[in-house]
Amino acid sequence: MPPTTSAPRPAATPPELIRNFSIIAHIDHGKSTLADRMLQLTGVLDGRLMRAQYLDRMDIERERGITIKSQAVRIPWTVGGLSHILNLIDTPGHVDFSYEVSRSLAACEGAVLLVDAAQGIEAQTLANLYMALEHDLTVIPVLNKIDLPAAQPERYAEELAHLIGCDPADCLRVSGKTGEGVAALLDQIVAQVPAPVGDPAAPTRAMIFDSVYDTYRGVITYVRVVDGHLSPRERILMLSTRASHELLEIGVISPEPVPSDGLGAGEVGYLITGVKDVRQSKVGDTVTNLARPASAPLAGYRDPKPMVFSGLYPVDGSDYPELRDALDKLKLNEAALVYEPETSAALGFGFRCGFLGLLHLEIVRERLEREFALDLISTAPNVVYRVVMEDGDEHVVTNPSEFPTGKVAEVFEPVVRATVLTPNDYVGSVMELCQTRRGMLRGMDYLSTDRVELRYTLPLAEIVFDFFDALKSRTRGYASLDYEPTGEQAADLVKVDILLHGDPVDAFSAIVHKDKAYAYGVSMTAKLRELIPRQQFEVPIQAAIGSRVIARETVRAMRKDVLAKCYGGDITRKRKLLEKQKEGKKRMKMVGRVEVPQEAFIAALSTSEAAPGKPGR
Repeated sequence: MPPTTSAPRPAATPPELIRNFSIIAHIDHGKSTLADRMLQLTGVLDGRLMRAQYLDRMDIERERGITIKSQAVRIPWTVGGLSHILNLIDTPGHVDFSYEVSRSLAACEGAVLLVDAAQGIEAQTLANLYMALEHDLTVIPVLNKIDLPAAQPERYAEELAHLIGCDPADCLRVSGKTGEGVAALLDQIVAQVPAPVGDPAAPTRAMIFDSVYDTYRGVITYVRVVDGHLSPRERILMLSTRASHELLEIGVISPEPVPSDGLGAGEVGYLITGVKDVRQSKVGDTVTNLARPASAPLAGYRDPKPMVFSGLYPVDGSDYPELRDALDKLKLNEAALVYEPETSAALGFGFRCGFLGLLHLEIVRERLEREFALDLISTAPNVVYRVVMEDGDEHVVTNPSEFPTGKVAEVFEPVVRATVLTPNDYVGSVMELCQTRRGMLRGMDYLSTDRVELRYTLPLAEIVFDFFDALKSRTRGYASLDYEPTGEQAADLVKVDILLHGDPVDAFSAIVHKDKAYAYGVSMTAKLRELIPRQQFEVPIQAAIGSRVIARETVRAMRKDVLAKCYGGDITRKRKLLEKQKEGKKRMKMVGRVEVPQEAFIAALSTSEAAPGKPGR
């Protein structure tokens, strides 16, 4: 964070002149581009400093063209001679980052629901709308990209109006690219979004909705003040951790940090306490004044629940402490990341990490590698299972190596409620895909004459790997997917072990449905046969369920030519040499151990082929 002490210090703004709003939409519908135009139009950003996706601060966001982190920015806007302060929060659109959206909505009174005028309503549009309505926010419907030749604003305005229950004329039309209609949208935000309601005289309560770690200044906490007032140099208290700190600096983001003389009720800003311990600034916590603390914390924020688990291990075992520190720091601005230490016989020391989805896994791994210069191996992703034994014991399994041995009575797997929006030409192929993934149809609605909403209950394990890619390829990219967890169901699941030379390798084990166990065994043994180097003896690679082998491949032995020194002579001499070699190989096989090279683990456990790392879910 650059020093900004020379900037004029903004004073606290009366709550009636403040508007807090988020921009929510399906991925790639133009949220960040619209935010760019708002920054330019309101004059907070110099033309020289302007760049596309200004609020996307990470290189990885700019390269992929997706928003990963919510960003708050304060912009001024004058209506009818009165200068208002608008606190804009730009949010991600991908289903894996919906926890960022929920945190942003908890800090707002209104939401701009953005719909692409060339693509219409998609699955995440609906999910974000329902989330905004749950938070009792004022929703302003907006059609973006009206400058595109393929735009059909009249048609999609009717769809949007039917969904929200307003008149098609109420749907604003803007272009984030050209800036058309953005001034009218800002006027409507001031007119429609209610001012924040809070008691300036009550004990201070501010909600932490995000935080980042700065190497030089420590933890920087982003807050929304609900009641009371925060001032520099006062002592504050975190209600959940009971940690107390002195406020070294307080300010607003406009769009770079600007120190101020305090934050009043309804305002959004940042706090710096100089604390280096990342665990003391918990997202969703309530900040209050130590001298006059609030009696109860703010409600309305739910902790995100991880849905996909994967092991992260350093390629070089000596990097384990660096990986632990990197995860601690990343956890600060990745509130949904959970992790605990684990040990693998094959991979050494590492962490079992919980993620919200495959894209979240991929982004976290890439950030660890880029920002902390680590080389990592990630194991194949899996979900959490509950195993009930015949004697009544229960086991929670987040890793295939934890799957209990003995007589299993039932295995329960998590299920999700999935919503697929697709043109009606592809309904048949979408239904076929969902049925092959053990899905159950719950309902089907026509949103318009050519767009269908399909609702399915699907096992989470069938969705997290390559379901999204299969859906896109079957519908030529037109379908969109959203899902949310909805409990668990009993299923016929088994653990498939991969054995090298008779020894199980825990990193390659998997929990799969009985019908797909053979296919997994065949594909993994075939892949490993290509990856494991030949030894002096024959190496069998087997896939087994319990003690029953279901697939096998063999790495042929390297054979030294012991007959090279024989020229002519009796056949018995050659036979004697071959018999001696055979005895040596048998003895070597008894004591020999197969070392799996690091490259084989990386290639066999690579999720890059199956992971839906492209935007558009």
